Amino acid sequence: MTRVLLTTTSFQDTPGVHHHKLAASGYEIVCERGPLPGSRMLELAGEFDAFICGDDAITEAVIEKSLPRLKVISKYGIGLDKIDVKAATARKIPVLFTPGVNHTTVAEHVFLLLLTLEKNLLFHCDSTRSGGWKRKTGHELLAKKIGIVGLGRIGKEVAIRARAFGMEVVAYDIYWDEKFAQQHSVTRAHTLAEIFSSADYISLHTNLTPETRDMICTASIAKMKDGVIILNCARGEIVHTADIVTALQSGKVAGYGTDVLDQEPPPADHPLLKLSNCVVTPHVGSRTFESVQRQATCAVENLMLFMSGAAPHAQANKF
Repeated sequence: MTRVLLTTTSFQDTPGVHHHKLAASGYEIVCERGPLPGSRMLELAGEFDAFICGDDAITEAVIEKSLPRLKVISKYGIGLDKIDVKAATARKIPVLFTPGVNHTTVAEHVFLLLLTLEKNLLFHCDSTRSGGWKRKTGHELLAKKIGIVGLGRIGKEVAIRARAFGMEVVAYDIYWDEKFAQQHSVTRAHTLAEIFSSADYISLHTNLTPETRDMICTASIAKMKDGVIILNCARGEIVHTADIVTALQSGKVAGYGTDVLDQEPPPADHPLLKLSNCVVTPHVGSRTFESVQRQATCAVENLMLFMSGAAPHAQANKF
């Protein structure tokens, strides 16, 4: 019997058709509560024909130990930075993923973070919950400029919603979609510096690569407007933690809204958890019933299609 390791908690915790599809597959399913560190993945490696994974550390060592039994890795989601795709490709292990399933949900989460910061939501909720009536003056989004770094599926959805708020939108992407930009009045920035120097809000929607790691750091923050707000629903490592902490403490950056951290889950003393002008959510930007069901169903279907010899919806590596 095909034995599958399932680690993603939102898949496991959210009801929906994906459970019925997986049950009907006839596979033996073993569940763990991810994201799993490399040490735990190494303990489990070699016991499974397939992984349905989230942000578990699937390193070259894990892949090597998983052979010859492991046949496929089906990623629940789109981010592949926790999987050593190069090592998988070298060993002819397909890495499947689920693009196009969570862009609406993540874009909505961006505005949850932004409005929370600009309207002082947490301060006001804490005040009324404690029996008080303290008030702070917030800011409108109308006529503010939002800079979008990465105009892919999610970045485009952010742009559409920003225009609905009456915002000015400027974006940077290597692969520019001029038709979309014209349709939604998005101005093209030809360099990141153009985004950094002009935007009131900066929203990050790029993959984590060696080039984007620590993109937001002391040097790039220095180019930004005083009082900028930075939003991160991409990957925590795109923002250098110590540098953003310093900028938040000085007021150079007025607020940081993030759904991702460099350590997940974070230690109790993680510095971003202590700052009143930083809002951190626990990597739930794509965790809605609708999005989870889409992602999970696609991950299961990818796995089943591959096992049956058919072409999956999307594969990250080609042989």
